[in-house]
Amino acid sequence: MTKTAWVFPGQGSQAVGMGMDLLDIPEARAKFDRASELLEWSVADRLQGDITELSKTLYTQPCLYIVETILADQLKAQGKTPDFVAGHSLGEYSALYAAGVFSFEAGLKLIQTRSQLMDSCSSGSMAALLGFDRSALEAAIATTEGVVMANDNNDGQVVISGEPEAVDAILASVKSKRAVKLNVSGAFHSPLMADAAATFSAVLKDMPFNDATIPVLSNTDPTPSTAAEELKARLSRQMTGSVRWREISLALPGLGVTAVTEVGPGKVLVGIMKRTCEGVDFGTIGTLADLAAIGG
Repeated sequence: MTKTAWVFPGQGSQAVGMGMDLLDIPEARAKFDRASELLEWSVADRLQGDITELSKTLYTQPCLYIVETILADQLKAQGKTPDFVAGHSLGEYSALYAAGVFSFEAGLKLIQTRSQLMDSCSSGSMAALLGFDRSALEAAIATTEGVVMANDNNDGQVVISGEPEAVDAILASVKSKRAVKLNVSGAFHSPLMADAAATFSAVLKDMPFNDATIPVLSNTDPTPSTAAEELKARLSRQMTGSVRWREISLALPGLGVTAVTEVGPGKVLVGIMKRTCEGVDFGTIGTLADLAAIGG
């Protein structure tokens, strides 16, 4: 029997106009309206506006969560249910929603707080590296204070994060095919997020979590779990911890997963995972047309 996984992308997958076709679905329109009411700004206006504005953490994170959760709802309405879920950084919140861990409104409240805290960060920097010697990179990080591997996406693609001087030192000492500084407000997924993480944890502590109806592979612990308190503990470590996506990708085939669907705009995760997951079929659900195509 085929086992499936739904994976949800994070920041970097946003695009102007994403999700606007979903407004043709009454339930989706109601969620857009509810989200705009809770956020106190128009989601539709942000999605149809300027890409620079949409790419601000303050707006990107809620907008991606809204679009991804609506897509998950529509898949479920078609009778589709995955065997496992996972999400990349921000996408973990969409995965937890899809697994029934919290309500749409509760997840949006967490995302709003998270995005505000991360948007206010002003220290540190991040850089993506592609095509490098992993052992050389790991050795350089181990001997350079103030920098960590923030996103371990696959064997040939990672993101480092930390003090600007430390990030620059890694870029200067480790050869790579390509290295790109990221336009972000702070050093996400690093110890420099400790103050923001502490504030967020206080909000998270009071948020009720349900046991998941679908096993979740978390960024900070890529093993399946359905236990509410464990999933909350994992999420509390996410803001300062590394996104262990390579390990999640490696784990899925071992769990018997032979089909992975990226639920959200774009194909970022499919591109990352194809390098790691052998014998797995990939698909994407990001538009109303995609939903119609699989719905028959």
